[in-house]
Amino acid sequence: MLKITNRKYFHTYQEIETMEAGIALLGSEVKQIKSGNVKLEDSFVKILDDGVYLINAEIPNYKFSFPQGYDPRRSRRLLLHKKQILRLVMKMRRGGNHTLAPKSCYTKGQLIKIEVGLVRGRKDIERKVIQKRREVARSQQMEAREAMKG
Repeated sequence: MLKITNRKYFHTYQEIETMEAGIALLGSEVKQIKSGNVKLEDSFVKILDDGVYLINAEIPNYKFSFPQGYDPRRSRRLLLHKKQILRLVMKMRRGGNHTLAPKSCYTKGQLIKIEVGLVRGRKDIERKVIQKRREVARSQQMEAREAMKG
């Protein structure tokens, strides 16, 4: 199973809930994703009148396909049930400054799925505190390894 994660997800957002969605792709895009070529870092999910879309995710052109008019950052429709979309809309309206962000892209059998998170954006101070905690934990692990070595 192939899994590509959004590296900025946990740094930028505080996760509230996640859900799995299918994605409508072209054949060459499927080949690229299965070979691990997709960038989710600057992308986001938006609910429009006719559905839910993944916007600004970069899937480069497949080298054996014809690149006439292909946009690697085009909007791609996410496949969710109407009940799931309504639930997301209600939570976003109720919650305040919530948004939807792609967490990861992975294969599930022959299908390609996107894990979408209902998130709240972190403030700069929160990011700094979290980064400081990670640095302290890393330094403690390094000290423990050095102590075990002798």
